[in-house]
Amino acid sequence: MIELEDVMAARECVAETARETPLERSRTFSERTGADVRLKMEHLQRTGAFKIRGATNKIARLSEAERESGVVAASAGNHAQGVALAATRAGVDATIVMPEYAPISKIDATRSYGAEVELHGIDYDAAAERAHEIERESGRTFVHAFDDPAVMAGQGTIGLEIVEQCPEVETVVVPIGGGGLIAGISTAVTGLTDARVIGVQAEGAASAARSLEAGEVVARDSVDTIADGIATRKIGESTFEVIRERVDEVVTVSDAEIANAVTSLLERSKTLVEGAGAVPLAAVIERRFGYDDGETVVPTLCGGNIDLNVLTTVITRGLVERGRFLRIKTVLKDRPGALEELVELLSAHRTNIHAIEHDRASKDIAMNAAEVELDLETRGHDHVTELLGVLEEHGYRVDVLS
Repeated sequence: MIELEDVMAARECVAETARETPLERSRTFSERTGADVRLKMEHLQRTGAFKIRGATNKIARLSEAERESGVVAASAGNHAQGVALAATRAGVDATIVMPEYAPISKIDATRSYGAEVELHGIDYDAAAERAHEIERESGRTFVHAFDDPAVMAGQGTIGLEIVEQCPEVETVVVPIGGGGLIAGISTAVTGLTDARVIGVQAEGAASAARSLEAGEVVARDSVDTIADGIATRKIGESTFEVIRERVDEVVTVSDAEIANAVTSLLERSKTLVEGAGAVPLAAVIERRFGYDDGETVVPTLCGGNIDLNVLTTVITRGLVERGRFLRIKTVLKDRPGALEELVELLSAHRTNIHAIEHDRASKDIAMNAAEVELDLETRGHDHVTELLGVLEEHGYRVDVLS
């Protein structure tokens, strides 16, 4: 198990490549939650995520023979970029195996940092199997994304920064994928303070809580979440031991709640993070764990590498959660002016129409009717309720699609 001394020793190695990222108080989220919310802005790190820290520390500790043989890693994106940049700066050849459905932006960025990229499998675990094959075939050193003491110690340098930047910290909230980040941060924070450490997973990739209940690492059959940076089937064996000893509680949040947090950060704090980076704030907003009014809580925004196509989906989901976007379907009489009447009714109730799809050929409607789907910009949940009521009063049968 890693100790505080390991994290302290990693700091000098990490400082050669990684930046010290800011920690800022959020008035918006403090007022919204009642806590004193300080955001650890790790999404501003080089490569856009914390992974550069662990990768740098691991590669700095390679023997000369290992450096000459090169390294191999598996990653959904952030670890890939961290290993690629750390290896390039150290003059070490790197091959990265990424899932076939990894975001294009992360694949392109990994290649731009100097690594050779191979796409394999549907998720991290499948990519990792292929990376281990390359390790055996070529003699390269496998740089694990999380289950490695040097990697965990490198990630733990974030915890050192949090304690120095916010000595009054009472609770640190950290996302969990494989567990390397929270293992490192919890080692630093509990070694230096009495603060709590709360772990958060996406519901569709939650293995940590199940593992803690079982007393051993339990793997999921599959993962399904917009937070691709933490979409792993299981936590690591070594990280599990650290989490069991040093993490106070592990909670989960839904994809809808993650999307809401991403959208809220973007709209109110002008801060763009990926799904995994928003998970800790989502847990704070949704009160997935208990905290007192005025308690100093630090959510770790661990990454900002969100694919633009994913961002579009996330923003839409976030707006739906906040009553700011509504997709409906209704049926009109197929006569002149019917669609105009509906549009005028929506406009009269302060509703902006983003898109309309008009279908006369649907087999589910009468021959003299037309099916209409509308994407609407609304003003909140009360407005949505009011609007649906008005449509019903005027004789429209409405199906809410999202």
